[in-house]
Amino acid sequence: MSTITEIRSNEEWDAHLRSLAPSTLLVASFHAPWAAPCAQMATVLQALADEYSPTPTPPTTSWVSLNAEDLSDVSEQYDVTAVPFLVLLRNGQVVETVSGSSALKVRAAIEQHAKVDGAAAANAAAGGQTTQTGAAGEPIAPIAAAAPDPAQQKEELFKRLGDLVKAAPVMLFMKGTPGEPQCGFSRQLVAILREHGVKYGFFNILADDEVRQGLKEYADWPTYPQLWMKGELVGGLDIIKEELESDKDFFTEFSVKPSAAAA
Repeated sequence: MSTITEIRSNEEWDAHLRSLAPSTLLVASFHAPWAAPCAQMATVLQALADEYSPTPTPPTTSWVSLNAEDLSDVSEQYDVTAVPFLVLLRNGQVVETVSGSSALKVRAAIEQHAKVDGAAAANAAAGGQTTQTGAAGEPIAPIAAAAPDPAQQKEELFKRLGDLVKAAPVMLFMKGTPGEPQCGFSRQLVAILREHGVKYGFFNILADDEVRQGLKEYADWPTYPQLWMKGELVGGLDIIKEELESDKDFFTEFSVKPSAAAA
């Protein structure tokens, strides 16, 4: 079972990178103490690390954890814009990153790259191709890694976003969670929803950068928080305030509080 080492300084990070063999896959998890999804991801990563033995020489994998805020220089180097955020490196080079708390994506990425041996990694670093050999060892043909189809990726993301905005009759896409908002606008909108007794679902866009960036284009709305009702975008904090000023019953349909008339 491999252990996950907490890296606490830039010097420790640099030393750890230097200590690794070129063939070892480094699994680096960036986290923040205030983000609940990071605690969930830590559990997922430890379960995955348990599946890899540290005894081979050199080891197949190495596992580390970094506080993204305390080690901001390292975070900036690897473009960490949200947590949890996973960076997979081999021989000092990034082979893949995974943003968000999808355990399936994390497992798939680690399993894929942990199977690549040092020779294949060196060949990929040299030219980005792998040479297939026949029974006698003669080269058959170089096989280039298939590039992802951007149009298909966008289509899949938009389908996911379409499902997310309809996950509840009222959906709030915010920074943080209702219990721990991570921006003032999100905090104010949560307070408004509570004041009006609105039953709502929420999504922490800081936990999934794919959703955070994609929803801006999907909604044609560049900022957060975003409030959606019945699968339609209403808007941000200012729009909600304007709606309530013009219609005090704006949230009545979604409120769990008894109406004044019923009372």
